Amino acid sequence: MSDDPGRSRRSRQSSDRPQYKLYRSRPRLFGRLRPEPEFAGPGSLRRAPAGRARRPLTGGRVFRYVALAAAAWLGVSLAVFLVSAQIQEARAPGAAERALDVGGVMPFAPNTILVLGSDARPPGTGEGGASVVGQPSRADTILLVRAGGLSSARLSIPRDTVMDIPGQGPDKVNAAYAIGGPALTITTIKQYLGLDIHHVIEVDFANFPVFIDALGGVNVRTGRVCARLDGGADNGGTTLDLPAGVNHVSGRQALGLARARRNTCNPSEDDRDRAARQQAILAAIKNRLISPAIFARLPLVSWAAPRAIRTDMSGPTLLGLFAAVQVGGTPPTRVLGAGSAGLTTTPGGGTGLSIPEEERQSAVSEFLGR
Repeated sequence: MSDDPGRSRRSRQSSDRPQYKLYRSRPRLFGRLRPEPEFAGPGSLRRAPAGRARRPLTGGRVFRYVALAAAAWLGVSLAVFLVSAQIQEARAPGAAERALDVGGVMPFAPNTILVLGSDARPPGTGEGGASVVGQPSRADTILLVRAGGLSSARLSIPRDTVMDIPGQGPDKVNAAYAIGGPALTITTIKQYLGLDIHHVIEVDFANFPVFIDALGGVNVRTGRVCARLDGGADNGGTTLDLPAGVNHVSGRQALGLARARRNTCNPSEDDRDRAARQQAILAAIKNRLISPAIFARLPLVSWAAPRAIRTDMSGPTLLGLFAAVQVGGTPPTRVLGAGSAGLTTTPGGGTGLSIPEEERQSAVSEFLGR
């Protein structure tokens, strides 16, 4: 028995007091973003001082937030592009795909792409020489593009070039499109130039201006150009009055520049000059796509770009093509027959361009990088 009654009483009180244990829960997913409470014994749980509630906003954190936002913006743009491209791929004619050759994977392997634009117009337009959508139309734009494997080349074929169209005989190459569409055009050009064609792109002139406007317009270097299309601006058409040099053009102006057959400021121009202007528009689009100003427009551009074309290429293949074009540099403007093309009469009584065999072979060798 203890000699100290007070000590015995304190001992009994201590044994009657409940024992406390401290348990720590598993950290939450975003637990690190919150300050941990300080523990100072039972009944005294308190939070850290208010001054420690937020981490300071440093340059590194700002950079990470901006990088995450940019990555999300790029991801959205990529998803939009792939969806739009998938929709457009279904519109490519099967006969054209069967006429194509098998190529490598872009941007690693070089491929030859045939770009076509017809003179078909939506109902209601009045441009001279234009047909109406749904009726036979001829090719206004015929352009070969070489891309992939760090190579880059362009070769325009004037629409009046006389070729032997399989099953039809000699005629202007643009007639092949009216007779058999892109499939017969592919076969005709392959036979005429002796090269493989791996992909085809048909420019949709109804959506092409929308794509250019999505880019915010493009800067095109041209000579002096004066033309009135579809009756001119006063009649709902397009009027071109461009000085020589670099001109910022809208989608409607860019389409008019690609279509214009007659330049009243320079009446000596022919279809070869128009082909050169079409290549200048392509170069302007390429430069615009890599400009910093385009970043804010990426989702809009990603949706509009595939809608401006019909092609056999899927979304990933189109991305490979764009990458190949960007890393391949800017090729010189080449137009078949720009040097020594002569005039010839077609069986139908029209006048077309006759290109010597030697010039054809030289143009193809330069195009293929041989």
